[in-house]
Amino acid sequence: MAGLFFKSLSATRLRQSFLAGCVVPIAFFTPLAAQAETIFGAMEKAYVNNPDLNSVRAALRATDENVTIAKAGYRPQLSAQVNATQTSTGNFKPYAAGLANDYYQVDNELVLTQMIFDGFQTLNNVRSAEANVLSSRESMRANEIQILLSAAQAYADVARDQQILVIRKQNLQFLQEQLRAAQARLQVGEGTRTDVAQAEAQLAGAQSSLASAISQLKQSEAAYVQVVGEAPKGVKQPQKATKAMPANLGIAVATGMREHPTVLAAQHAVSSAQYQVKSAEGSMLPGVTIQGTLDRHVTDDRPSSDRDYSAAAITARLTIPLYQGGAEYGQIRKAKENVGAQELQVDVARLSVQKQVTTAYAQMDAASVAIVSSRKQVEAAKLALQGVMEERNVGQKTTLDVLNAQQVVLDAQESLVGYQRNQVVASYSVLAATGQLTVKSQGLQVAEYDAEAHYEAVKDKWFGLRTTSGK
Repeated sequence: MAGLFFKSLSATRLRQSFLAGCVVPIAFFTPLAAQAETIFGAMEKAYVNNPDLNSVRAALRATDENVTIAKAGYRPQLSAQVNATQTSTGNFKPYAAGLANDYYQVDNELVLTQMIFDGFQTLNNVRSAEANVLSSRESMRANEIQILLSAAQAYADVARDQQILVIRKQNLQFLQEQLRAAQARLQVGEGTRTDVAQAEAQLAGAQSSLASAISQLKQSEAAYVQVVGEAPKGVKQPQKATKAMPANLGIAVATGMREHPTVLAAQHAVSSAQYQVKSAEGSMLPGVTIQGTLDRHVTDDRPSSDRDYSAAAITARLTIPLYQGGAEYGQIRKAKENVGAQELQVDVARLSVQKQVTTAYAQMDAASVAIVSSRKQVEAAKLALQGVMEERNVGQKTTLDVLNAQQVVLDAQESLVGYQRNQVVASYSVLAATGQLTVKSQGLQVAEYDAEAHYEAVKDKWFGLRTTSGK
């Protein structure tokens, strides 16, 4: 009678343990709903806080100044020069009385030089600098896209690891129940020491797996902080990207090869290199400059032949380069080779984008299929576990069978979580590879960085040491 009572009680406990251990967490419990972070919120914070992205923006502002530097060739150059001379004269013959006469002279000169024509070198230098600014802007956009993708990936990693931690905790509770049940059966003579040892071994492995899950979660949280700038709060299982998602792989590849910032940056780099060829060719053309000079000559205690005077002069200079040692030809050939190299970089960028889009799209499709199969696997594994437990209760299965069935459930649950993470990351990778993962396309609630504002503020600046930020 006692054995029947224990068997009934044990079966009840096992069913309760089964229900607790086989529930797949769909969402995380958060202390306060207001603290919950979404994947879009993570991308918003990364867009503002990420130091790597802010460093790229600062580098772009430095590149803007190259246009101002190039435009200096159009502007006049003004310089001042002061020469002071002390002179001593007299009769220094031996045994002769010295008749020294000391005086000094001061010459003040102001020179204004204006370039009139330099073979279009300044014009092409300015255009090259402008094209380089456009190229740097696209490179900055590519960095923005990469940071947004990194934020989405970091968020998905934390969500995955938190779910796995919950699953492993539930598994640990289930195995603890199995160990207690095995020990109880041993006490009443219905089990064996082997059953207890098997349950203990499985429990020890689960404890180790739980510690590993905790470690992995901490690592993912650290990576999240590095990208986003804040610790994750109230992370929930994200959904795959849908905004701006291409309808099919063909459209995705075409969009990426046409609009991805790395492709556009390479195209602007070609334009910059072409202008450098024209600038190098301009060194072989005549140049014209005009120079104005104001001079004031002052002498103190001067001889009768030296007088104070002021002078003004305007000089026009025409320079015709004939031969410069061959350096001019080498510079032109070098610039042309740079154009060829930049043109090849466009092809490299397009092929790279094509590969990234194709890879990300394939990973997204594979993850979507795997999720469907994995969900079926989880449900089937649950039913199998329930059946094995019932059979064990009537003596047709062993504790080892139950433990093996539970391991199948655990593996299926963790695989499902991993596929869900892969689907989310792959979907955002598709957007990134096509150049569509932007603040605007995703509707992020953050002000988009305005690169044009700084460029307009400095491109025609003649004076000033402070940057636009006041440094």
